Amino acid sequence: MPLSLDMVNVGAGALQLAPVFAVYAIVVAILGDRAPGAPGRPGWLLSARHAVHVVTGLLLVASGALVYAFLTRDYSVFYVFQNTRNSQSLLYTWTAFWGGNAGSLLFWATGLGIFTSIALTLHWRSQYRLMPMVMAVLMVIALFFLLLLNFVASPFKRLDFIPLDGRGLNPLLQDPGMAIHPPLLLTGYMSMSIPYAFAMAALLSGQLDAGWLRATRRWTLAAWGILSLGLLFGSWWAYRVLGWGGYWGWDPVENVALIPWLAASAYLHSAIITEKRGMFKVWTLVLVILAFGLSIFGTFIVRSGVITSVHSFAQSSIGPWFFAFLGTVLIVSLAAVVYRLPQLESRYRLDGLLSRESGFLFNNLLLISLVFVTTLGVLFPMLSELVSGVQITVGPPFYNQVNGPLLLALMLLMGIGPLLPWRRATRAQLWARFRWPVALLGVSLGGLLVVLRSFWPALGFAVAAFTAMSVIQEYVRAISARRAVTGEPWLQATGRLVSRARGRYGGYLVHAGLVFIAFGVVGSQFFKLERGVTLAPGETAAIGRYQLTYLALEERRTPAERVVTARLRVERNGALWTVLEPGKRFLAGFEEQPTSAIAIRSTLLEDLYVVLTGWDENGASFFLFVNPMMIWIWLGGLVLTVGGLVAWWPPRQPRPRPVPQGNRQTVSREAVSHV
Repeated sequence: MPLSLDMVNVGAGALQLAPVFAVYAIVVAILGDRAPGAPGRPGWLLSARHAVHVVTGLLLVASGALVYAFLTRDYSVFYVFQNTRNSQSLLYTWTAFWGGNAGSLLFWATGLGIFTSIALTLHWRSQYRLMPMVMAVLMVIALFFLLLLNFVASPFKRLDFIPLDGRGLNPLLQDPGMAIHPPLLLTGYMSMSIPYAFAMAALLSGQLDAGWLRATRRWTLAAWGILSLGLLFGSWWAYRVLGWGGYWGWDPVENVALIPWLAASAYLHSAIITEKRGMFKVWTLVLVILAFGLSIFGTFIVRSGVITSVHSFAQSSIGPWFFAFLGTVLIVSLAAVVYRLPQLESRYRLDGLLSRESGFLFNNLLLISLVFVTTLGVLFPMLSELVSGVQITVGPPFYNQVNGPLLLALMLLMGIGPLLPWRRATRAQLWARFRWPVALLGVSLGGLLVVLRSFWPALGFAVAAFTAMSVIQEYVRAISARRAVTGEPWLQATGRLVSRARGRYGGYLVHAGLVFIAFGVVGSQFFKLERGVTLAPGETAAIGRYQLTYLALEERRTPAERVVTARLRVERNGALWTVLEPGKRFLAGFEEQPTSAIAIRSTLLEDLYVVLTGWDENGASFFLFVNPMMIWIWLGGLVLTVGGLVAWWPPRQPRPRPVPQGNRQTVSREAVSHV
């Protein structure tokens, strides 16, 4: 115990010391940048950089001390007492680090420090003129979290006595999905700080060329990809654990994770136009500010407890601090944009409505509309309580009715945009590029209407098929053109094509992943079957093409938990198909908070999903669901992740070739042509 107490002191001391170095880095970076002449005072800037690394090191020390306190079960630390217990497994003792406010804020701050140090190392030479303001902005963000950790939510607060056991982590968090989902979301949030810092550095320094965009493209892709994985694992966790048969319920915490992803998606598309054509400069800056602001907003909603959610496990007093910080960020950032407006005016205008530039513009309008509607839904309970004194919650019907058509339009535009040429489209180009996708759209919509006899699912499937055809056509057209020139085999031509334009073709793969997800969403939302049944041993219930016979109830006890399991024989179309074992888990210390062990059997077409809801000596009760095309959502998430990774992967640097003595001029011309 003495060693553990010493480590707690070391961690608390590191947190107390870190703000001093953060303030030093901010002041020295600004003064070093404001010195007359370029590049300011290099020695001062180097000193500020060293201070940033010290802040990162101190945060790592504090995080290590907290991990050590958890692993040694040091219950004199209130945060450890609150989030672990003797019977808790090693995995969930580790994940308890981010199980409450203090630990998640420390995780946020430590990750921010690591990313800041990496960004300074990678971009110190190439973006030297931006580095002072980048350091200052990132250290201001870090300082905010350090002040919270020292004065509002300290992870090293001690109890007056040392309990023999802790309370333990919330049972819903003791799941593999929750070991992955929260750190992914927090990492996605914190990594949006880097593009924001570069954007603010460009605004504050007046260096408004495309350099900051090139520096932040892969940072934004990384943040977007991590948020994508966080959303995917969150949906997977909800589907497997919560037991309501769904994966997305437009819950407030789900929504505040979605809206930074939507804003980052809009920013990535807008940045392409800004970099290629010098257009949408204000759009691009506002979008990166919005993406970062929404990341802070998401942390505020989840960690303040101001809104009730099945995904939120924290109640605290940090809400006003986050609200004040978010307001300051938005006011200062937008004021900087307004101040630089004369320098942000584009020399180019849209040449035509039917152009790729217009496609990007409409894409951004749809994404921002989704952000606005979803944010309004999240805030509506607070706004209604402020106005009328009664908290009115906005539920899934609102989001489905408003966001559903917007998402459908966005899916359609995802198919249209890549087919449009830059600047202006001719009739010949439109005919050549759109005839097959439009033909597929018309044929599939007509056929699906006949088969499904329902307009909205038929339209959803048809639009997804249109976008799929668009992606396939773009790949086939580009690969065929390359093969016509090089004569390469299909596989080799595909690999080399993608390696030379990873951003473009990785983006097409992301679109393909979203098409898979769209098929899964339409199928599972419109064609789900569900029923509740109570069965005595030997009785059978039917749902869809499945017949489920209740066999027996079993109970298993260990020091850590009690598990009750029901056994069901499942026949499909009259033949034995599988045996399912849904159950309930009662963790030690949380006997009044059981969690569901849901039984799921997946196929390419549908999931059979069974939840045990109750039992007595006469039988057991179940909720039965048949969820069509669920696996398409998870496959789509995998394809989307691969596409994001392809787009993020660094381009291959061309190898210098030796120049033959007698052909120096010829080879030099070839090299210039290649570049």
